[in-house]
Amino acid sequence: MAGHSKWAGIKHKKAIVDARRGKLFTKLGRAVTVAAKEGGGDLDGNPALALAVQKAKDASMPKDNIERAIARGTGAGADAEAYEAVVYEGYGPGGVAMLIEALTENRNRTGADVRHTLTKYGGRLGEPGSVAYLFSQCGLIVVDAALYSEEQLIVAIDAGAEEIEIDEDVYEIITPAASLSAVRAALDAASISFHSAELVQRPATRVAIEEDDASSLLKLIDALDDNDDVGEIHANFEIDSEVLERLAG
Repeated sequence: MAGHSKWAGIKHKKAIVDARRGKLFTKLGRAVTVAAKEGGGDLDGNPALALAVQKAKDASMPKDNIERAIARGTGAGADAEAYEAVVYEGYGPGGVAMLIEALTENRNRTGADVRHTLTKYGGRLGEPGSVAYLFSQCGLIVVDAALYSEEQLIVAIDAGAEEIEIDEDVYEIITPAASLSAVRAALDAASISFHSAELVQRPATRVAIEEDDASSLLKLIDALDDNDDVGEIHANFEIDSEVLERLAG
C-alpha cells in the first residue's frame, strides 16, 4: 500500500493549494449539489449527502456555501444547476488503470477535456467497464502513525472497520462504504484525529511503475485535478518512495 499512502499525502498537499485558489470549494460544492439532487436535502435520510457535507466541513467550507449547494441540488435555489455525476475509465503511463470521477453540466465538454488530458500525458481513455472491475468502493481513513498505536485504533474495528494497515508513517483504516460514517464517529469519540476520511475506489492489485512513467503519471494527475469538473481520481499505481523523493526534489 506504499503508493496509496504517498498518493494520500499528495492529495492532502494538493487540497491545501486548491483551497487557497478557491478550486476546492467549487468541487466540494458541486459534490454536495449532486448528492442533494440525487437523494434529497435531508442529511439523515441521504448518506451520500451527509458524507459530502462532512467533507466540505473538513475543508472549512463556509456554512452558507454548503446550504446554497444543497438548495441548488434540491431546486430550492433560484440558481439551481443541472450537474450530473460521470465516471471516466482509462489508462495512464505505465499501464496504470484510472477511474476519474467528474461532476458536470456539460458531459460532452468534460469528456473531451478528460480525453485530451489523458492523451497529452501518455494515457488514453477506455471504454465503460474497461477498468472498473479492478476497483471496489470502500471507506478509507488515514491516521498519523506517529501519534497513535495500533491498539488505540481498535475502536475503529469495533465500529465496523475491516482492517488496519500500516504503511511507513500512516495507518490506513479500511471500512465498508456503509460503515465509514460510524467508524469516523468512533474515532472522533475516542479523540483520535485523522488526515482524511473518504470513500475511495480501492484497487485489487497495484502496478509498480518506473521513474519516467511516474513523472508523467503525476503530471497527468495534477492536470486532471486542475480541471474544475474533475472530482476524485483513483488509480492502481505504486511508486517507490525513493523515486518520489527524487521527483519531488
